[in-house]
Amino acid sequence: MDALVSLLDGPRARGAFLLRSILDPPWSLRIQDRAPLTLVAVVRGEAWVVPDDGEPLRMSPGDVGIIRGPEPYTVADDPATPPQVVIHPGQHCTTLDGESLSQAMDLGVRTWGDSVDGSTTVLTGTYQMRGEISERLLGALPTLLVLPAGSWDSPLIPLLADEIVKDDPGQEAVLDRLLDLLLISVLRTWFSRPEAEAPGWYRAHSDPVVGRALRILHNNPAHPWTVATLAAETGVSRASLARRFSELVGEPPMTYLAGWRLALAADLLRETDATVGAVARQVGYGSSFALSTAFKRVHGVSPQGHRAGRVREASAG
Repeated sequence: MDALVSLLDGPRARGAFLLRSILDPPWSLRIQDRAPLTLVAVVRGEAWVVPDDGEPLRMSPGDVGIIRGPEPYTVADDPATPPQVVIHPGQHCTTLDGESLSQAMDLGVRTWGDSVDGSTTVLTGTYQMRGEISERLLGALPTLLVLPAGSWDSPLIPLLADEIVKDDPGQEAVLDRLLDLLLISVLRTWFSRPEAEAPGWYRAHSDPVVGRALRILHNNPAHPWTVATLAAETGVSRASLARRFSELVGEPPMTYLAGWRLALAADLLRETDATVGAVARQVGYGSSFALSTAFKRVHGVSPQGHRAGRVREASAG
């Protein structure tokens, strides 16, 4: 398992919100759903993504964008068009005055809008991911990025546009996987660009030594690794691995491993009912006390307190 696969395991689509919007100008949607990550692809027509604190970006057919939440933003036919519709958490759609539009704008299977013959068609996929591992991916992305159709070659947008309106058995799984493929394709293309300033863990994946070391750590974080044993697995000296890893990733191997273990622990505490001791063993700590000490030093709260936060969030939601 490579670093990107590990980091994408958190946001992997499972019944993700996916919608086709058909609209006629003038239109403007105020997005306040607080989603951590949203993909937008234009199939027909033109759309503008307008962040509250950034420059508007124009999207044409074949363009795909990634929007990092949870801050609100606007998608419109023109940056000057005032918002007409508000999208709230849970994808609840209302007028600016709060009147529900969910039924009025329902155009059929996963399709929403103001006209079945509208000149603009946009696909939207929303990931409701949470967790420490996912944060590493989100932290590497700008608030908004757009890949123009001419800068990359992918059949996924037309395929997703065809599949989204089907209601066949297993269709949800098909759409989830297509959305994942589109996300991975966009991330690969984006991180390959100099302006993306790809994080060290991504750049290091292509290195034959450090890339292997990262895969080893991700595949078996519970092993009692040392720089010496990791170096033996990668076929280089301890000093060579330590120097090369730090240069490419930006931190020493054991520091990276410690951060990865604590990120795994944080997500396991929130997503499972495993005891603190069981989580500690799963991520490579010898006891619940050892995990608790490291966890509190980094996160400022005990593992139990971190888990209690999940319960409060779920109750509030």
